Amino acid sequence: MTSPHSCSDSAALVWFRRDLRDFDHAALYHALRAHRRVFCAFVFDTEILDALPGQGAPGSPRSDRRIDFIHASLLELDTALRSAGGALIVRHGRASQELPALARELGVAAVFTNHDYEPAAIARDAAVATALADSGIAFTSFKDQVIFERDEVLTQAGKPFGVFTPYKNAWLRKLGEAGGEFYLQSYPVERYRAHLAASPLASGIPPLEALGFAASNLAALRLPTGMSGGAALFEAFLARIDQYKAARDFPAVKGVSYLSTHLRFGTVSIRQLARAAWQRSGVLGNEGAATWLSELVWRDFYQQILFHHPQVVEHAWKPEYDDLQWESGLAADALFDAWCAARTGYPIVDAAMRQLNQTGFMHNRLRMVTASFLTKDLGIHWLHGERYFALHLNDYDLSANNGGWQWAASTGCDAQPYFRIFNPVSQSEKFDAQGTFIRRYLPELAQVPDKYIHAPWLMPALTQQATGCVIGDHYPAPVVDHATAREITLARFKRG
Repeated sequence: MTSPHSCSDSAALVWFRRDLRDFDHAALYHALRAHRRVFCAFVFDTEILDALPGQGAPGSPRSDRRIDFIHASLLELDTALRSAGGALIVRHGRASQELPALARELGVAAVFTNHDYEPAAIARDAAVATALADSGIAFTSFKDQVIFERDEVLTQAGKPFGVFTPYKNAWLRKLGEAGGEFYLQSYPVERYRAHLAASPLASGIPPLEALGFAASNLAALRLPTGMSGGAALFEAFLARIDQYKAARDFPAVKGVSYLSTHLRFGTVSIRQLARAAWQRSGVLGNEGAATWLSELVWRDFYQQILFHHPQVVEHAWKPEYDDLQWESGLAADALFDAWCAARTGYPIVDAAMRQLNQTGFMHNRLRMVTASFLTKDLGIHWLHGERYFALHLNDYDLSANNGGWQWAASTGCDAQPYFRIFNPVSQSEKFDAQGTFIRRYLPELAQVPDKYIHAPWLMPALTQQATGCVIGDHYPAPVVDHATAREITLARFKRG
């Protein structure tokens, strides 16, 4: 990563996508090292933006917390680049057209960017590469958002892994080999920062309104944005990483890193995060760090699954499960609507869905609980839930979201066996024993005694009156009986 390299007098363009930082950045490093003038660009891709439903009144600008996050992060990135003599050129349109046009306008010899493993992104990049080649401009991309990609971790037979634990063991083994820590080294962008070039085309970041969006509630949620926000969250997490293994499953506890949105948009470096976890787990024997490192390995695992098996976007990873007979029709539609609207009558499910709808975040344990409930209690196809999460999650990442949903639905690689079905009441009792999380997002249950908080329909009528929570009026009765739904699901999978 640090070997000497001669500089060309020609110019280059770095295309930022899901890597909104000016440090430890593979494409930026390679461009700066190879060229004396390097321009930087970001495209608000209308092919992506136009697919976002947003929120707001009909005819009014849409709002989306992710667009707010990107916008704020770009403002910080632009400021950082300008302080070093560069600037960020921003375009709004189809990236497959805007990027080649910009490269020609700047007269660059090459475009540098980082790999994106999603099928649509791969097709887009191929179109960009072809358009650039027609103009005699090189297009080069690099690994940046994962530690190991594509074919870097394979089985002894040279095949991609389909089971996580052997993949994780091979992943750790590769990192632990002589010289393996090379994969965790940072790209020393600062050595060549003087090669950043300003451009009269860099006129600043357009306001949200110019993109067709209005501000969301992101600022009110106090989610730190940009490189500084990612650094602050990471520093705060390192102070409590020792407790991660014990605390990570409890949604009312500050046990997770809250870095997922920053990882999604690259305002933090995966190498920096993995290096800290690797060193603490190995040198210090820190179980919390080792457990968190496993979560980062899951991220790589799902990326390579998506790369090698792009059909999972629409189909079950296990093809035989494409034939499962999921619930459909008006009754199923009503159940799905109740799930989306946090009106299932199961407090832990409804509290989790309100958290998602109000904040764009959902605790990982609750992602499993709500996904299991939709697919195995309501019998609704996992694609419906996966797409709902895709619309609302701040940290939405196709590979992880798809992998997580197929895991919960038992249709994916290394999935939960179909006969393991989360009981929403026992999950609630185990991971939110006092109902702290439930009461935070379901204030209508605030006065319900701990004895009934996980299954309020069991409250005697007098208790319901006394607590101001009458089931059926102030809070819904359960839309399904879990025990009955469980038997239906077992029968569905046995038939399938």
